[in-house]
Amino acid sequence: MELGLVGLGKMGGNMAERLIGDGHEVVAFDPDSQALAAAGKAGARKAGSLGDLVAALTQPRHIWLMVPSGRITGEVIGELRPLLEAGDTLIDGGNSNYRDSMARARDLSEKGVRFLDVGTSGGIWGLEEGYCMMIGGD
Repeated sequence: MELGLVGLGKMGGNMAERLIGDGHEVVAFDPDSQALAAAGKAGARKAGSLGDLVAALTQPRHIWLMVPSGRITGEVIGELRPLLEAGDTLIDGGNSNYRDSMARARDLSEKGVRFLDVGTSGGIWGLEEGYCMMIGGD
């Protein structure tokens, strides 16, 4: 499976490495050049922007966000929204407030984009131990 991953901090970077190790193709983006370089070293294809990430993925696209909940999540989704098309799936792994997730799901559904709220726990140990995920969506 091919997956876009946005947010390569400690947990997102480890998720990329784990996914690649399990045979998934990961296209990664992070504004932090060191985090992006580490993902590339682990085998991810690097994207220079969110637009590059979307363009690099085969439709229907699956994009997983591992950015902090709140304002940053909203900004990233706002930047991605016009780039996504019907059939794409956007996954928020950043433990967002469920009310925010419900509003984002309604908004994206107007474009035919699926939205999943996947509260993710596992911290830096997730690379070896795996993650606990609480999934909400259609």
